[in-house]
Amino acid sequence: MKKTNYSYIGIAFIILVFGIIFIPRIIDRISNKDIIRNESRSDFADDKKNSISDLAFIEINSVPKKVPVFSFTNQDGKTITNKDYEGKVYVIEFFFTTCPTICPRMNANLIQIQNTFKDFEDFGVASFTINPDYDTPEVLKAYAEHYGVTNPNWHLMTGDKDTIYKLSNEGFNLYTAQEEDVAGGFEHSGNFALIDKNGFIRSRKDDYGNPIIYYRGIISEEEQVDDDGVKEEISALKADIIKLLNE
Repeated sequence: MKKTNYSYIGIAFIILVFGIIFIPRIIDRISNKDIIRNESRSDFADDKKNSISDLAFIEINSVPKKVPVFSFTNQDGKTITNKDYEGKVYVIEFFFTTCPTICPRMNANLIQIQNTFKDFEDFGVASFTINPDYDTPEVLKAYAEHYGVTNPNWHLMTGDKDTIYKLSNEGFNLYTAQEEDVAGGFEHSGNFALIDKNGFIRSRKDDYGNPIIYYRGIISEEEQVDDDGVKEEISALKADIIKLLNE
């Protein structure tokens, strides 16, 4: 008769007790997602990249406002719509090529922003002329070349005047109007709107927690402040573009 090996019996007993006590606890933790973690560096980087930044969504009646549907002709004679900007972070402006006052300053600042983000394929600019009767694709093309527009996602667009004015005044609440008594014959905001990859209008918040909504486009970083002591916001715009690119 063989002698019983009590050491094996003891080990088996310990395993049995472990299973009875701890396995239900492990299953419970898994079901509550307490134990499932993936802490690889690559996944962590993806999580950071896909996280929402602290930039505010501009809301109308508690609904985040998106870029309205649009379709215009760009400087190359191509039809450009809001869908061409999907998946891209971009800046919006309203201007006209014969503007003798603020437009040259605005576009000089946009060129600087363009050059800052020249290596980003998902960054662009949308410029809408408020004088489409004069600003044909050919005129816009010459204007783009003069200022040094090189970003393939920077479209200078022209089209129906009423549609453009509705887009600016109602779609973005960026004031535009034809005023014969002002220099150049047109009046418009010198502000930029910032759009995220999903087409939502975004901005940083002020010291009181309210969205600034738009960014001043006239004052350059080099100037820092204008004659009235108003601070530039181009540096803030650049910082916020980076945040949206990382979302």
